[in-house]
Amino acid sequence: MNTPIQRRTGGFSLVELMVSVVIGLLALLFATRLVISGEANKDAAVGGSDSMQNGMLAMFSLSSDAGTAGWGLNDRTVAGCDTTFSDQRGYQLLGAKRGGVDITPLAAVVIQSNGSAPDVISFNSGNSNAGVGSLKMMANYGGQNFLTGPQTQAYGYNSGDVLVVAAQAMDRPCTIVQTAGFNIAGGRPADLLLGSGTAYRYNPAASMVQSYVTSVTFVYNLGRPDLLHFHTWSVRNGVLMLRATDLAGSEQNGASVADNIVSIKAQYGFDNRVLPNYDPNPAGNGTQAVVTSTGMQTTVWSPTMIDADSDGVNGGPGDYQRISAVRIAVVARSKTIEKPDRSGQCSATTGPFTVFGNAVPLGVAAVPMTVNLAVAGDPVSWKCYRYRVFETIVPILNSQFRP
Repeated sequence: MNTPIQRRTGGFSLVELMVSVVIGLLALLFATRLVISGEANKDAAVGGSDSMQNGMLAMFSLSSDAGTAGWGLNDRTVAGCDTTFSDQRGYQLLGAKRGGVDITPLAAVVIQSNGSAPDVISFNSGNSNAGVGSLKMMANYGGQNFLTGPQTQAYGYNSGDVLVVAAQAMDRPCTIVQTAGFNIAGGRPADLLLGSGTAYRYNPAASMVQSYVTSVTFVYNLGRPDLLHFHTWSVRNGVLMLRATDLAGSEQNGASVADNIVSIKAQYGFDNRVLPNYDPNPAGNGTQAVVTSTGMQTTVWSPTMIDADSDGVNGGPGDYQRISAVRIAVVARSKTIEKPDRSGQCSATTGPFTVFGNAVPLGVAAVPMTVNLAVAGDPVSWKCYRYRVFETIVPILNSQFRP
């Protein structure tokens, strides 16, 4: 008969083999769960890094534009004026409402608020070293191809510069044109010629739409056409888009700046204080006085225009001149799609976000806004992504520093 030792030298028994298989399967199960958990953590970390980078890029771009907005546009005759604007490359100013009527205001910032959907935000500024330097027109304009200035050759005005013709009258919109220099060869060196052709992209096809009277009309220089800083920001299918006059190819359809941007939101910060014995129309010419004795302050937030200067018109020039700051929010999402649970439901994000919930500055009531996280055309539920929210407040300094 075989002894136990002899039987063991013949191999494993069936029981021993089954125990070994079970132990191996348990080890494989634990290793698999460890790998899956590690991959999930890595995806969450990478997704968070993606959303952080994209969100920071978007916020840096928007806040940089806001910081320079209004340069060259902060004269009371120009800021907020309804503007006749033409660009051969297709750029259009962002529209707004004034007393229920559609206008195209020339202002430091214009916001098209869309409720919980992404806003459209425009920041505008010139580049002339003269800032808000102006010339008074010395002859009536009635459709000629020139403007008559007060001196032989105005300082700082060069061929190709973009000009704003603005009248101190509510019924005369501003007009943006482009000069071809002074009419020296024609013996009229005080005339600013209005060039034609592709080199002068901002001149209307014919003449200006309206006439101007010399006694109340001024010409402002916005500087070189290739540096004219008219920017409009929007979100299209999860991509931050920029339409810009100084970015070739983006004027009409826009250029992509950052992907996986779900929404951008903005609010005006107004100084709506009223001084004792305040006259909203002191000169009787449509210009509104602005509180400057104590400096501009943000006293109210609003996603839409309000009657900040108490002149009875919602969205009038004086309201744009009382914009002291802009509040911006950017919502970015991760590139990684997190897997749903066994029921097919995602739980990476459980609810929509609310931005602008903090009451800042101290004593100014917050105006919270809910953000829709769904991206048009995306078949994946918005709950399968992780998000980051970025917020900032940028003072519109050029709205305070004016003649």
